[in-house]
Amino acid sequence: MVARFRTACRPVWVAVSLLLAAGAAHAQQVEVKIGVASPLTGGGAAYGKDIENGVRMAVDEANATHPTIGGKAVKFVVDSQDDQSDPRVSVQVAQRLADDHVAVVVGHFNSGTTLPASQIYAKAGIPMITPSATNPAITQAGFGTVYRVIATDSQNAGNAGAYAATVSKAKRIAIIDDRTAFGQGEADEFAKAVKANGGTIVDREFTNDKAVDFSAQLTAIKGHNPDLVFFGGLDTQAAMLVKRMRQLGIKAQFLAGGGVKDANFIKIAGDAANGSAVWEYGQPLSALPKGKDFEVKFKQKYGVDMLAYAPFAYDAAWVAIKAMQTANSVNPAQFNAALKSTDYQGITGRIAFTQTGDLKSPSSTMYQVKDVAWVPVTTKTTD
Repeated sequence: MVARFRTACRPVWVAVSLLLAAGAAHAQQVEVKIGVASPLTGGGAAYGKDIENGVRMAVDEANATHPTIGGKAVKFVVDSQDDQSDPRVSVQVAQRLADDHVAVVVGHFNSGTTLPASQIYAKAGIPMITPSATNPAITQAGFGTVYRVIATDSQNAGNAGAYAATVSKAKRIAIIDDRTAFGQGEADEFAKAVKANGGTIVDREFTNDKAVDFSAQLTAIKGHNPDLVFFGGLDTQAAMLVKRMRQLGIKAQFLAGGGVKDANFIKIAGDAANGSAVWEYGQPLSALPKGKDFEVKFKQKYGVDMLAYAPFAYDAAWVAIKAMQTANSVNPAQFNAALKSTDYQGITGRIAFTQTGDLKSPSSTMYQVKDVAWVPVTTKTTD
């Protein structure tokens, strides 16, 4: 009778033991916060959500592998904050993320928000990997915790300026920018490259990143009879600008830098979009081994097409996760050293960092609108 009782109870004890073991494993699971800082409201919200979605995709994929770091089960959690594309708000967001004890931050989107926020993260010892902020000054402060997985303005806008002067053979070049750290920064680098390659700047105008009418600036530019107009700013304003150019009878080639190549530009600009050209960061995804698959997975997961920066944000998150795994630690002070020696083949290509935290051998690509679609023209890689 006793033997029979013991036999009958054995499955119960096994089930209880498994439940206790599962509970213990769950209790030992370490929650690791990955901060995301980008604009989720305001004019840059679409780009901010694009970045957040890229990070979430990487985090979901990592969690699906049931990772362990330092002998403990790990669950990555996204801590996303809205910096509103405002430098003052970005400092508050950075402090909030530091107070939340995030292990790493992917962000910010704008150069103007990244510059002051990077100081907060550096003081807290938190690595920051930007997927989109391109002002060269971001990595020149010597913090040792700042990284970038994208080309800088001097590289991307520099390529644009050199191409405009030497390949497009533009003789009379006008420039207009939105006076943000990003827009003015890339306009400055474009102008340097034009002059270095023997080109001539006939006029330089500026607006602000909230403007919707560019008549005054374009009327001034028209008086200089340019054959190429470069704009330093983002997609929506670029579209309105080229539309107004054509309305005013300005037939010059329209050229822009990063943050413009998307469906939104074509939709807003309408017929005026045809022939417009941009230099965008990175290689065409269609030319990269994992690019097409990423685009498809992104659309399936979120129900929208990705914009320019989701792949870079996805790669930035994976670079951070891989560094933690390499260091076998989620302590920023320990895995930051592994970040410095990163050599990772991402969606956007090979990712390795210079001593300052910039991307080694970054690429940028010129695209042009043909038949209501962006078509790659040429890609240049900087050694």
